[in-house]
Amino acid sequence: MAFEKSWNIIKQTADENKHELVLTGSSISELIAKNGLDKTLFDLQNLNYLNITHTCLQEIPEEIGKLQNLTTLVLHSNEINKLPASIEKLTKLKFLHCSQNKLTSLPDAVGNLPQLNSINFGTNLLQSIPCQIGNLKLTTLDLSNNDIKVFPDVCYTELVHLCEIYVNKNLIKDIPGEISRLQFLKVLNIADNLITAVPGELADCHKLKELNLKNNWLADKRLLKLVDQCHTKQVLEYVKQHCPKQNTTTTTITSKSKKGKKGHKLSESENAAAQIDALAHKLKILKTSDNTLSIKITQHVKNVRPYITACIVKNLIFTEDTFKKFIQLQTKLHDGICEKRNAATIATHDLNVIVPGDLTYTAKPPLELEIKPLMRNKNYTGTELFQQLQKEADNLRKEKKRNVYSGIHKYLYLLEGKALFPCLVDSQEQVISFPPITNSDLTKMSLTTKNMLIEVTSATSYQVCRNVLDQFLKELVTTGIGCTPSDNENNLYYSLQIEQVKVVDIDGNLKLVYPSRADLNFKEDNIIALRD
Repeated sequence: MAFEKSWNIIKQTADENKHELVLTGSSISELIAKNGLDKTLFDLQNLNYLNITHTCLQEIPEEIGKLQNLTTLVLHSNEINKLPASIEKLTKLKFLHCSQNKLTSLPDAVGNLPQLNSINFGTNLLQSIPCQIGNLKLTTLDLSNNDIKVFPDVCYTELVHLCEIYVNKNLIKDIPGEISRLQFLKVLNIADNLITAVPGELADCHKLKELNLKNNWLADKRLLKLVDQCHTKQVLEYVKQHCPKQNTTTTTITSKSKKGKKGHKLSESENAAAQIDALAHKLKILKTSDNTLSIKITQHVKNVRPYITACIVKNLIFTEDTFKKFIQLQTKLHDGICEKRNAATIATHDLNVIVPGDLTYTAKPPLELEIKPLMRNKNYTGTELFQQLQKEADNLRKEKKRNVYSGIHKYLYLLEGKALFPCLVDSQEQVISFPPITNSDLTKMSLTTKNMLIEVTSATSYQVCRNVLDQFLKELVTTGIGCTPSDNENNLYYSLQIEQVKVVDIDGNLKLVYPSRADLNFKEDNIIALRD
């Protein structure tokens, strides 16, 4: 057989026809140091998820191009100094995470992956990246902490999905005026660079909600002070009024054109406001208050599963039928937008039974993590639960005579070899969530739940978390699951009340709030977000 002399984990993956493979930690690193990477792994052509992390691996072989079903390729925290051109053959790839390596350049192929959603090359030695116009589905680009001298080649109107750019801690001197072409840009972090001036065109990025220009060499001292003290809105207003545009003719024409259209739309919407309001689902968004819990995030999750976003849904009403649909919806989202929990994991909690106080998102050694898992009657350490689920999975597989796992058992590979397990703990240090595996039985949802905390975690980006929450809330309000009917004759439309939740670092500095004004903006006319 082709895998007889393969590493045990590769042979097991082949024997069980698994679609995921995780190679991480010191034991794998020792194997690589001794004989190099076992290239038989590239014969596992059913793989859609490959994770090689925390090893001494220096180069990815050309054979990577054989894994043409890959959708997720995670290669962070190695010593990789080169990626092969054959990566262009990975036409189904959606997530490419290759941070914390030693890359000095990238093949042009990295700019021609038509399904790619997220790129992370943070903390490398890159001086530039290929043009990204071929990555038409790109949403997130992370090039932070490199040696890049020129703003990445991404300013194209074709990149309609690009909403997050992280180029902080580089050597960039200029922001191109063409950035105004990125009309869906929501986050731009260009802190810790060599920027001396900001083009007026930046103010034309009308969806930009998070702008970080700190620690640059800005010549405009008033702008420098605003950047250090104020929010994005005030900075952009100053840029609009005081920063000259690089291409005044073209921009002015565009600006006038858009103004005319905007005025026309406002006139129409005023005339039809009452009708639209009556014939639409409503998302009523409440601002976070002093009494609203927040989530503190520690450094321990940085290399495990670093991203979390959350919100509260209030005044829910469930029936037996809608509660069943609620559970089914989470399964549907985990298999769909969450990429079988590879991209993100959803956890829902009964807010009223969570111990009062803030929550902490952290990571613990498997033996120190303790949780009472959903639908189980005793506490387990992370190690015990992992071993128990592995045992159940093997027994079930043998009983059913299948080569694949089912239920939560099929997600165990996401934690294989991890020195730390991610978890969300309450103010009394009780673990209420253990992503991507399970919630705690202590805070489980039920028919009587009135107020719900939804958390979404990801190893990819905050934008992935936000996209999943957007989709979850959209599905709830359009199907009426747990919702209050709106005041309309046939109860065809529903209303959902959502309260913002902040995520902060351990010192209390804000990392994000959800939903912000950049969230829950749907193209559909029959969903309205009503904001405080």
